[in-house]
Amino acid sequence: MTTQEMDKPRLLLVDDDETFCKVLKSALEKRNYEVLVANDVKTGIAFAERYLPEYAVIDLRIGHESGLELVKKLISLDDNTVCVMLTGFASIATAVEAIKLGATHYLTKPANADEIVNALHKNDGDSSVSISENPLSVKRLEWEHLQKVLMQHDGNISAAARALNMHRRTLQRKLDKKPVRE
Repeated sequence: MTTQEMDKPRLLLVDDDETFCKVLKSALEKRNYEVLVANDVKTGIAFAERYLPEYAVIDLRIGHESGLELVKKLISLDDNTVCVMLTGFASIATAVEAIKLGATHYLTKPANADEIVNALHKNDGDSSVSISENPLSVKRLEWEHLQKVLMQHDGNISAAARALNMHRRTLQRKLDKKPVRE
């Protein structure tokens, strides 16, 4: 390993979208990061244990697994690891859980490399964030509620379906849909 490589901060990128990973890896390497890419939780955990990255960018949904487990593992290995959670399935419940588990930021896709790097280095909250004047739609409220119940049952769809008095396949179909915007 060269001195130049040792000076680069190590970043673990975990997402099941291989094309996204390839593009983001290249963009982050241009910004002077050493990037390790994993496309599943098991490989992400193995890389985390072996390389102890300073930074991590983790997708919330990796295949049928939860990136929240990976955040929890990374923080248990080194509580100084800066984790940014990325998702195309943003919900209040998952954002709260990600932060509770140790993620420092939560970004919705599509997020570009500059937004991700800014999130990696942003330590304080922003009190100037605008507050929406419009309430959430009924469909969005339903989706948020499903996410909350799913989180309460540690991502177990069968247990969440029982708690919601709903058939498991019905819940699975509802969860597979993209969330309704506000």
